[in-house]
Amino acid sequence: MNQPSPIPVGHYVDIAPVAGAPQRIHYHDLGQGEVVIFLHGAGGGASGYSNFKGNYPEFAQAGYRAIVPDLLGFGLSSKPDIPQYDLDFFIAGVKGLVDALGLQRVTLLGNSLGGAVALGYALAHPQDVSRLILMAPGGVEDLDTYLAMPGIANMFNVYKSGKTGAEAMRAVMTMQLFDPSLLTDEIINERAPIAATQTQAARSVLKVPNMTERLHELRCPVFGFWGVNDQFNPVGGTMKLMENCPQARMVLVNRCGHWVQVEHREMFNRACIDYLNHG
Repeated sequence: MNQPSPIPVGHYVDIAPVAGAPQRIHYHDLGQGEVVIFLHGAGGGASGYSNFKGNYPEFAQAGYRAIVPDLLGFGLSSKPDIPQYDLDFFIAGVKGLVDALGLQRVTLLGNSLGGAVALGYALAHPQDVSRLILMAPGGVEDLDTYLAMPGIANMFNVYKSGKTGAEAMRAVMTMQLFDPSLLTDEIINERAPIAATQTQAARSVLKVPNMTERLHELRCPVFGFWGVNDQFNPVGGTMKLMENCPQARMVLVNRCGHWVQVEHREMFNRACIDYLNHG
């Protein structure tokens, strides 16, 4: 007998082959209007719904079409069992979704790995992207810098410890937030069952290049946030975006870790919608 899904089941779409095989993307789709695609971060049990459930309904209510996919390898999307996931792999999955749904000129909104995917997508397919909204994006430091960050070092230590289930999930995610009391049982219970379905590649180092030297190529405006207390992605990345992106505006948020859209949800929703409405 199949177990019920730990997150609400939305829609599925088959996309062009990635990693040599057909793949399927799971996504939520709410509202009508200009399209905003929400791209979640990495980590055990990550999914679009778990990352953005407190955000995307507000965007839909404000007159936007909010599409919230699970990246390949995560959530309820296909999980190819290949040796390593890299940035091109994730970009191909999002491109497959965009093409399969016939979308044009979308806003990509991405957190952490999702931010790196948004940057990489905008560089690879500039014709598809009207704007970027980024929250502590990856892809602006060398790999060694990320691996030395306390939150990432702790995550890999937990993976190596043999802990599983809710215990492991809580041990990894406690450092995600400035205020750990925001890490509810609901979040843990959504993510732990999905983590058990992920491949080794999703729990390994993801191959994401440092794109800092290419940021000047971006054709679209960039808006973003960075938590001053982020223990996963160094807050110094803010200045890399400001100094290299032709059109960029960033908000630094104190008493905030790696999940600004959760920790400061109302401010995040309000600021993003204002940016979408007025630039």
